Amino acid sequence: MRHGERHRTHRSGWLRAAVLGANDGIVSTASLLLGVAAAGAETRAILVAGVASLVAGAMSMAAGEYVSVSSQSDTERADLERERAELATSPEQEYEELVSIYMQRGLDRTLAASVATQLTAHDALAAHSRDELGISDTLAARPVQAALASAGAFAVGALLPLLLALALPASGLMWGLGLGSLASLAFLGVLAARAGGAPIVKSVLRVTFWGALAMGLTAAVGWMFGVSG
Repeated sequence: MRHGERHRTHRSGWLRAAVLGANDGIVSTASLLLGVAAAGAETRAILVAGVASLVAGAMSMAAGEYVSVSSQSDTERADLERERAELATSPEQEYEELVSIYMQRGLDRTLAASVATQLTAHDALAAHSRDELGISDTLAARPVQAALASAGAFAVGALLPLLLALALPASGLMWGLGLGSLASLAFLGVLAARAGGAPIVKSVLRVTFWGALAMGLTAAVGWMFGVSG
């Protein structure tokens, strides 16, 4: 009989990077455009600032994700090498560690020893990696995947307020850009919630609140500089 349950933890790596990138792209680019517009800049200057934000932000997100996830990957690799050495030099002690782990999870000594024996015979390093270190194929760090997902999502997110700035007349730019960007954030919240199996309303409120706050504060700064100028 085929197992019919659907789980979403295998999406956690790329989903986190993609949601972060898209959210950052919308919020940072829309905030920058609103700030520059509030300062009284011309449409051309606003668009140049938006394009620069898209390129710089996408590269920054890619570099940041790659470096941070690579550090995690290096740590995991070092732990696995240490575990491999301990299995070679102290197999009995490592076996007892597995037995102890399974007993702590609720198995009696006999069953825990039987499970540890069979898993050790099958793949001792994989058993220790998963049950002692908490490293699995599903949740393992993947630097390139995270970098590409984050950069691509940022670029897509940043493109939305840029297109709004191109389409809107100068007279309605501020309100149109703000409301359109909030709508984009709400849509992102829905997509993220559906992909991750989270409550939709909570996800939407979370992204729109922080997006509105960032755009409002940046517009206020631009307005103050425009007034002072």
